[in-house]
Formats: sequence, C-alpha cells, structure tokens
Amino acid sequence: MLDDTVDVVEGPEVEWRELDIPTTLHGERLDRALAILLPEFSRSFSQQLLSDGCVTSLLPQARVMHKASARVRMGERYHVALRPTPQSQAFKPEAMDLDVVYQDDDLRIIHKPAGLVVHPAPGNWSGTLLNGLLALDPHAVMLPRAGIVHRLDKDTSGLMVVARSRRCMDALVAMIGAREVHREYLAIAYRQWNGAKRREVEAAVGRDTRNRLRMAVVDLTRQSGKEAHTTFDCLDTQEEACLVQCTLHSGRTHQIRVHMAHIGHPLLGDALYAGPMGLGITRQALHAFRLRFAHPITAQPLAFESPLPSDMASLLTHMGLQRPA
Repeated sequence: MLDDTVDVVEGPEVEWRELDIPTTLHGERLDRALAILLPEFSRSFSQQLLSDGCVTSLLPQARVMHKASARVRMGERYHVALRPTPQSQAFKPEAMDLDVVYQDDDLRIIHKPAGLVVHPAPGNWSGTLLNGLLALDPHAVMLPRAGIVHRLDKDTSGLMVVARSRRCMDALVAMIGAREVHREYLAIAYRQWNGAKRREVEAAVGRDTRNRLRMAVVDLTRQSGKEAHTTFDCLDTQEEACLVQCTLHSGRTHQIRVHMAHIGHPLLGDALYAGPMGLGITRQALHAFRLRFAHPITAQPLAFESPLPSDMASLLTHMGLQRPA
C-alpha cells in the first residue's frame, strides 16, 4: 500500500499504472521515461502528471515525484495515477470517412482533407485523424500515435503514410530520418516568381520570437532551431501568383510555408504567414500530391499521386495558372 505521502485520491475515475524502469532507460529524465513507458501520451502530459502529484516512486520508500528532470535508474518502480483529462480521453476511436488510397498488413496511405487535424492537441482533443485511425483499426491502439509517423498541418491536404505494425512504424521513422521517404507538394504562392526556376532553400527553422504561433527562418548561432532544406520548382507564373512544386528534404514545422515566405512568395490563403487574402480559398494553398518510398518490409517500390482538391484547382484557374501535363 502507498503511504500517506501520496496526494492522489484513488477512485473509480483513476486508472493506476505500475511502471518498471528497464535497462534501456537507465539515466533518462523521468518525464521522458514516462512518455516512453506510456506511449499513448505525450511528454507534456507526463510533465503534467508530475506537476499534479500523480507519480510515486516506490523504492526505497513511497515518495511522490514532482521533478521532471529527475534521473531514473534501472529496476526502479513507479505508480502512476491517470486521471481523466482532455488529453487522456483524446485517444478514443471515432468513426469517420477516411480516404484510404492503399493498404496492406503493415501500412496505409491516407488522403487527408484540408481541415482535419492529424493528432489531438489543445483545442482539438477529438475529431482528429488519430481518432479515425483508432476506429478504422482496433490494433492501432497498440502503436504509438496510432501509427502516425509524420504530419500535415490542419489546413494542408494530401497524402500521408501511416504504419499498421510496430516493425513498419520503426522502419518508417528511420527512413524519414534518413530522407528515404520522398514527399512533394504543390503550392500556389503570392507574386510573380523571381529568380531561377529551381531554387534550393537551406535555412534553419525555429520558433518566431515575436509570435509564438509562427515559425521563422533563424540564425542558429543566436537562437534555437533546426536545419531545413526545401527544393522549389516554378511550374508556371503570372503577374500576381505562381504555381510551385515543393520537395521536402527535411520535415520541420511549417517548413514549406516558412521557406516560401522567406523567399518572398507566401502561400495564397495563408493567414499566418501572408495575412488575409480574399481569393476564394480559406486555407493555405498547399497540397501533398506525391509520395514515394520503398516498402519498409517488402522493399517494393511504392509511388502515389493525388489530384489537386477542388478549392486549389479553382484558385489555379482564377489566377490564370496552368500545371504542366
């Protein structure tokens, strides 16, 4: 039994987990170890558990843990109280009409519509792609993030690969890290294209210090961020707009949107990076149209393309742009 130092009241709404620290996590921060041992929850949720007094170390005596940076040791045992919170209740199946382009025993290719959030987060604890995947495949609950290995912004449409097995998920994560999953986008951007038809942009991306909702190109000698590389190919241009094919070589948050704004071509409809524009589109004009990679298990080459959604197709016509055949 836990002694009276534990300030969590057990009740019908509290689920208790008992966690043992394996050799592989020896020396890790407590919040990171909890996130790994509770894969359905994020590291921020682990930190919240600690802040709320929901984590108890059992050895050498029962002691409530609050410090996220505490280092764990092999063989330690923890009791964790999972109280119902918006985040803990977010990982529930919700039936939705998902557009599955391809599937086998190890993976699925999903066409995500604009407006669908990929993963539960503050303000969007339900109705996400993750919730739909849990309803589509009951085994997805056994995978971290229901098999999601990369994301698209809420208002970006297009192709995503989702794992259906743990071995495939681990392999896909490694392939994405090694840049072996090729992702290409079509974007309709503001202003006539300037410079060479092909432009390589290698500029680090980090949080915008003036607006925490935005990302920005940053100088890594002065602030935190990550290296980012995008190839832009102009497919057509007119006086007011241009059609651009974007190839990701890294996968930073808002990378295409930030790099396009950085070179003077913010995306049409992108209120965050270009400001409001009344052009008949209510989201950034960005679509993940092509996905290519070798199957992580069978090594079979896989390639998928997705047509422009109707809002971007109409915008293309409105701006007098044409996509090459």
